[in-house]
Amino acid sequence: MVDERWRQRIAGLLAHNGELQATSIMRVLRAEGFEGSYQSLTRHLRDVRGPSRSKPPEVTVPIETGPGEEFQFDWSDCNHWAGLWGWDYELFCFGSVLCWSRIKHWWFASSIDQAHTFEGLVRFFEAVEGVPAVGRTDRMGCLGRSRGKAFIWHPPALEFARHHGCAFKACDAGDAARKGKIERPFRDLKGGFLPEMDLDPPADIGELNRRVGPWLDTYVHAVAHRSTGVAPEVRLRTEWPLLAPLPRMRFDTARREPRVVGRVPLAEWGGVFYSAPPEAAGHIVEARQALDSALLQLRLGGRLIAEHRIAAPGSDPQWLPEHRAAAEAIALGRHGRHLRSVDPQPPMPPPCGEDLDLGDGDYDVAEPDLGVFGAFDAVVEGEDRTWGCGCFGGLG
Repeated sequence: MVDERWRQRIAGLLAHNGELQATSIMRVLRAEGFEGSYQSLTRHLRDVRGPSRSKPPEVTVPIETGPGEEFQFDWSDCNHWAGLWGWDYELFCFGSVLCWSRIKHWWFASSIDQAHTFEGLVRFFEAVEGVPAVGRTDRMGCLGRSRGKAFIWHPPALEFARHHGCAFKACDAGDAARKGKIERPFRDLKGGFLPEMDLDPPADIGELNRRVGPWLDTYVHAVAHRSTGVAPEVRLRTEWPLLAPLPRMRFDTARREPRVVGRVPLAEWGGVFYSAPPEAAGHIVEARQALDSALLQLRLGGRLIAEHRIAAPGSDPQWLPEHRAAAEAIALGRHGRHLRSVDPQPPMPPPCGEDLDLGDGDYDVAEPDLGVFGAFDAVVEGEDRTWGCGCFGGLG
């Protein structure tokens, strides 16, 4: 059934990506009218690519969990595909799976920090419409830190677990079998979904996330699972009533960190300083930036005190006009010399009643009344005497 036409088509797909799985190639050929069987395709691929050289499987015992008992989650590096598609940012996939029903959820993001991890977990809970009892993962540095064999969870991770009424468990180092239910599906991600997307590359992460849901529903959840023999969407109907309900309020997955406002009322965020009201100087404020948002919020005691547009790293301090004006007023008031009013000029003597135009010669004039025409001051300091007399200061 694999005639010359389909041989050339298969050769073209393998030339584009030699790691394409047989299932992915079969889906492409089916869409183009191929009527052969899957076995005929795999025989042809075996002739073209040769036998699989994977190492012999290790003897293991399956680890079973009951319905609603456990879910597993982890991050997978997908930067290889971002580079192929010409993206100028990183690409990671947050994967999560219900261990009993095998329902999967993939969400792509550009960061693996704590905020994106929480967002991936919340999206998974919303997708399955419930919360399992225990979440198992690797020793993620964004969620905790290792202390010998123990793993100490960070306070935000414990806050997240309390909010949803679940618990977190970290796998021991090297215990790959315990977390196999999330590791194995990543093979479908790297060998199936992403290579298929590479045949028609998405424009951005948003488009990639819009494609992944229908792909999982069609090619994973509606197909009988290799281990259970039942489609995951069928087993989910049994597991769903045993999941805890979603909390009434959605967990705030924004990036939130404490910041100290200095004497100059500025707080640092992402390498840039942002202004706060002068009354916040010396206090610890909460800086908050929602995922994929360009706004930074500063809160003091739960009250919003400032909101800034995020500036590029290395930018000058970002001041709100009202913050700068208030800070300058306080700074000037602290140094009184800047605010002292200038003493007014001494009053000028009253003008003469009329101007006299006298010619040359000597004239007899009346003695001036100093109380009317000028000020008369005398300061005596030891033997020194200072006399001042209005507009007649030269007389006497």
